Amino acid sequence: MEAAFHGRNKYTTQNVMAAVDFDLRFAYVLAGREGTAHDAVVLRDALGRENGLRVPQEKIYLVDAGYGAKPGFLPPFRGVRYHLNEWGNNPVQNKMELFNLRHSSLRTTIERAFGSLKRRFKIIDVATPFFVYPTQVDIVVALCTIQNWVLNDGIDEYIIPEDEWVANITHTSSSTGQAQEHAYRANFRQGLADQMWEDRQNYLH
Repeated sequence: MEAAFHGRNKYTTQNVMAAVDFDLRFAYVLAGREGTAHDAVVLRDALGRENGLRVPQEKIYLVDAGYGAKPGFLPPFRGVRYHLNEWGNNPVQNKMELFNLRHSSLRTTIERAFGSLKRRFKIIDVATPFFVYPTQVDIVVALCTIQNWVLNDGIDEYIIPEDEWVANITHTSSSTGQAQEHAYRANFRQGLADQMWEDRQNYLH
């Protein structure tokens, strides 16, 4: 069982799934799943819990490709440039790249939220934790709650400004398995990409 918590690292890790709003506040946190758990499995766990993750009515969560397209969740297109610093001076070439660029621009919020959390609470980045595993899980949830409370007083030096954030292009979701995509939601994503591309072409001309 312990091997499931090692992931890509030599030390044990836990998979933490969080929903974050555009003010960098943690709206939902599920900690404690094994480090090798696939994103889609963790999401299914979160949705199946009595007080689990719920998508607000008429809202959509932007997620990474590991979650797959499903009702309430919108990932980028696979196999297409995604992270902002992968673009450089190379303009978008097609509608899927345009969609991914705009998706990434919005989804940097989750990266900034976790980055700021780790800057404030160094204990999260400790390779060899001092506490037993249940306590490690409680610590993650508690620190996310404290982060929300601190943000009530506004942005401080631990919050990474949006214009200074550099995405980690080596970040990948769990590679174990493939998330299935819901046909309706995949078609919805394609429709958004088509409309974005059409609007862009009309603007350029």
